[in-house]
Amino acid sequence: MQFEHTYKQYDAELESVRAKVLEMGGLVEQQIVNALEALVTTNPTMAESVIKNDVRVNALEVQIDEDCNHIIARRQPAAGDLRMIMMVVKTITDLERIGDEATKIARVAQKIYESDRMFVPRFTEIKSMISQVCEMLRTSLDAFARLDVTNTTDVARKDELVDEQFRAAMRQLITFMLEDPRTISMSLEVLFVAKAVERIGDHAKNIAEYVIYMVKGKDVRHTSLEVMERETQKS
Repeated sequence: MQFEHTYKQYDAELESVRAKVLEMGGLVEQQIVNALEALVTTNPTMAESVIKNDVRVNALEVQIDEDCNHIIARRQPAAGDLRMIMMVVKTITDLERIGDEATKIARVAQKIYESDRMFVPRFTEIKSMISQVCEMLRTSLDAFARLDVTNTTDVARKDELVDEQFRAAMRQLITFMLEDPRTISMSLEVLFVAKAVERIGDHAKNIAEYVIYMVKGKDVRHTSLEVMERETQKS
């Protein structure tokens, strides 16, 4: 039947969009990992690779956005399908911004290498923060793939931890700069990277919130962790 064929085609289009979002998410996660590697090892080749790959991230965002626009124009999706399309558009915006933050980190690694310093920042606190935000992103993308809100509140909890790690790093760096003005330039670079990582955490949390909206129909942005937990536990 033509009617049945049309629906199968429609489902295939939606599934294709979801698959591309997960591909974009995997690429962005690798960008974060490579940016950290470039930073810690002051590897200029790795840093350049991250910067160049940002073009791929941007291209995927444009492609998925176009796919969503075509689905809306041709299929005129209603209710749940329209919510899913809206969630996809918001998710790819956050993924693109995560890619931008990874590129910022790679540029700092590049700058440190090019300045040929005897001493470079240790970035100890940054490693822990990046480990946390990568886990947050994986959890959010897994929730997106399975449309399962079970672990989305874990992302919000980790975001609070990352925020606290950022504040602690900032206090420590301010102390360093006050005690020894020679550390100002280096400390500012560490702070710049820490802020980029903290922003990655915010974007990962946003994606988790979109999944809750998709599955539960409840917008939990700008609400407390308690509200998120209550909404995800509703049957």
